[in-house]
Amino acid sequence: MSKVPLEKIGDVIWRIPKFRSDMRVPVLVFASEELLKKMREDRTLIQGANVATLPGILKHAVVLPDAHEGYGFPIGGVAATDYEEGVISPGGVGYDINCGVRLMVTNLEEKDVRPRIKELIETIFRNVPSGLGSRRKDFQVTKSELDRIAVEGARYIIEKFGLGWPEDLKHIEEEGCLEGADPSYVSAAAKQRGFPQIGTLGSGNHFLEVQVVDKIFDERAAKRMGITHEGQITVLVHTGSRGFGHQICSDYLKVMERAAHKYGIRLPDRELACAPAKSREAESYLKAFKCAVNFAFANRQAISHWVRQSFEQVFRQPAETMGLGLVYDVAHNIVKLEEHVIDGVKRKVWVHRKGATRSFPAGHPLIPQDYRDIGQPVLLPGSMGTASWVLLGNPKAMEMTFGSTAHGAGRTASRAAAKRMLRAQQVLNDLSRKGIYIRSDSLETVVEEADQAYKNVDIVAEVSDRAGIGTKVARLIPIGVVKG
Repeated sequence: MSKVPLEKIGDVIWRIPKFRSDMRVPVLVFASEELLKKMREDRTLIQGANVATLPGILKHAVVLPDAHEGYGFPIGGVAATDYEEGVISPGGVGYDINCGVRLMVTNLEEKDVRPRIKELIETIFRNVPSGLGSRRKDFQVTKSELDRIAVEGARYIIEKFGLGWPEDLKHIEEEGCLEGADPSYVSAAAKQRGFPQIGTLGSGNHFLEVQVVDKIFDERAAKRMGITHEGQITVLVHTGSRGFGHQICSDYLKVMERAAHKYGIRLPDRELACAPAKSREAESYLKAFKCAVNFAFANRQAISHWVRQSFEQVFRQPAETMGLGLVYDVAHNIVKLEEHVIDGVKRKVWVHRKGATRSFPAGHPLIPQDYRDIGQPVLLPGSMGTASWVLLGNPKAMEMTFGSTAHGAGRTASRAAAKRMLRAQQVLNDLSRKGIYIRSDSLETVVEEADQAYKNVDIVAEVSDRAGIGTKVARLIPIGVVKG
C-alpha cells in the first residue's frame, strides 16, 4: 500500500502535495474512492510523485482515473515540461508508441449484424492478422516504403496502396502524420520488426470490436460524429506501433539512461530516464519516436481498410453503402509540443501522455473542422467484454490536465494474476452469456485480458465526466471481438 498524503480538493479530485524535497510540483489525482483504493494498492501514486521530480515540469503532474502502475510513469499519467528547460522522457510515452483508438460508424443495425456476427468476426480475423508475431502474408513493404510510412504516416498508406479513403485523414489526430520524423534515427532492428507488421493488431490488450450503440448522452455531439441512434453498429480498433515502436523505445531508453547520467539529472527511479529537450539525445529520440507515431497511424489505417473489406465480403455491398466512416483516431501514448496557459501565461510545453487521451475543447485549432464547434471526440476502449465510451473534450481539461483525460479501463490485476484467477473456458462462457462472439489467436491472451483484470470503465468515464475533463457522449457495447 502506498503511503502518499492526499488532500481532497473536489468531488473526484485529489492533490498530492510536495511532501518530498525532490518534488518540484504537486500531483493532481482524478479518482472516485473506489478507484483511489486500487491506486493505493500498487505504486501508482508513488510513481505520480516521482514524475513530479522531473526537471522543468510545470504546474502539476496528473494521475487520471484509469491509472495503474507502469514503467517509470504510471499508465494514466500526464506531465508537461518546459519547452526550453524541460526534459523528454520515453517512460512518459511508453513502449507502445502511439497506441491509440479509432472508431468507425455504420448505418447497419444490430438486427442486421447479430445473426451474422460469427461470419463477420471470422472474416475480420482472417483479414486482420492478430497475435504476437502476426503478419499479413499478402502485404509486405520494402525498406524504402517503410521509411516513407515512417515519414508520411496514414496518407502514404492511402495514396500508395489504396488502403482507405482520402477523407479519413481529416478525422485522424495530426491528420495521420506527425512532422519531423527521420528514419535514419531508427535502428535496423526496429525496421526489421516493422516490415511485416503494417495492418496487424498484435497481442496483449489490443483488440478490434464490432459494437452496438447502447446509450446516447449528448445527442448533438453524437449526431455530429455520425452516432445517430441506439442499436447502431460501430467498429472500434485499438492497437499501436507494434514491434517497430517497442524497439525504438527500448533503443532510446538506453540512450536516455546514459544521458541522464551525463547531464547530472538525479531521478528517484531510473525508469524515468530523460534528457534535456534541447539535447542531441532528446532530439534524436523525438525523430525516431515520430517514425513510430506515423507507423501506428498507418497501421490503424490499413486495418480499417481490411475491416471495410470484411464487411463487403459478408454483407455483399460496397462499404460506402454501409457507412463505415471514420469518427476519429486518437493516440494515447505520445509526447507533443503544445501551447498551454500556465499561471496566466501561454507557454510552449512538451506534454507527455502515457495512457492518456487528448481532450481538447470546442474552438481549439487542432480539432478537425467538423468537430471544432463541439469539441474533440475522446475514445475510451473498455476491457474485453465490457463497454467502450465516446467522450467529448472540455475546457476544464485545459485548466487541469493539459487537455487530457483517461484512455480506457486500466488494469487491476497483472497478466500472471489473471491466469491464476481464471480459466479460458470460464472467460469464453462469460462472453457467450453476454452475447459476445470472440475469435482470438491465443486462449492465454483471452484469460490475461478478461474484464475481471480491469477496472470498471463505466466508473472511469463517470469520473472523467464529473471532473469535467471529458464529458459523456455515448456508450458502446461489443457483440463481436477479435483479440490478439
